[in-house]
Amino acid sequence: MHTITLINGDGIGPEISKAVMEIIDAAGLKIDWDIQTAGAEVAEKEGSPLPDRVLESIKKNKIALKAPVTTPIGKGFRSVNVQLRKELELYANLRPCKNFDGIETPFKNVDLIVVRENTEDLYAGIERMVDDDTAESIKIITRKASERIAEFAFRYAVNNGRKEVCAVSKANIMKFSDGLFLECCRKIAEKYPDIQYKEILVDNLCMQLVQHPEKFDVLVLPNLYGDIVSDLTAGLTGGLGLARGANIGTDYAVFEPVHGSAPDIKGQNKANPSALLLSAVEMLKYIGEKEYADKIEKALLKTLKEGKVLTADLGGNASTDEFTAEIIKNL
Repeated sequence: MHTITLINGDGIGPEISKAVMEIIDAAGLKIDWDIQTAGAEVAEKEGSPLPDRVLESIKKNKIALKAPVTTPIGKGFRSVNVQLRKELELYANLRPCKNFDGIETPFKNVDLIVVRENTEDLYAGIERMVDDDTAESIKIITRKASERIAEFAFRYAVNNGRKEVCAVSKANIMKFSDGLFLECCRKIAEKYPDIQYKEILVDNLCMQLVQHPEKFDVLVLPNLYGDIVSDLTAGLTGGLGLARGANIGTDYAVFEPVHGSAPDIKGQNKANPSALLLSAVEMLKYIGEKEYADKIEKALLKTLKEGKVLTADLGGNASTDEFTAEIIKNL
């Protein structure tokens, strides 16, 4: 039996966590969930939105499924997501993006992967006020992190039957920082002759993604561009309510949806658990439970395609419980 840390979050987090646990259990896979609380409410009680016990649980179990967590505003707390990535060295953010039958969007045949470097760039958080009227942020790009994320992207492509990796930058303007990123991607590409390698400027990529997203396969990007582009790609296929994600390092992996904690609908049995469920599907694949992952994903896809029982954000009027029951029926 797998023991997995479950950070059930706050806002709608506990509701969608419960739904996902029920679906996995109904699929026949027994998991010993090490349930941990985190977020704004925990900060009020324990002085931190991410207590040490949560990190200790992940370090012990190696794998975590994380529901959305609210970061307190104006209280000086770091983002829980940023803290997790730094503490656990989760250097790769993985965001699969694929069309769903039954979810209408202007785009067809979208099936791409965003691989985002997670530890540096402008998100290193090196900022200062130069004077009262001037703020400065420093962009950090290193050879180590760039080669590591490029290696991850090419290895993912090989292991998942992908044919192309495209490196995204703004190296025509930031010739040193983004130039170094591209230099590293080119070096790693030489090790993978069976994978086609391309490069594109981030502004051109954004234009092409909203014209012909089906042209792209695996995208590898520095942190800031990856953050923006991954939300853009989620919009191509139905929005954040269906966007799965993972933060992966050498020793640990945390799987989580992209959307926030939606405190405005907390406790109202309205939340859509699909993104957390899809993140759990990626987690199951990662730990070698592909049969259960496929079974659960097919049940969700059937539910979406039939369109009879959907939550409000998907165009229906079903509750979280009703939507969950329909997925279980379709297992």
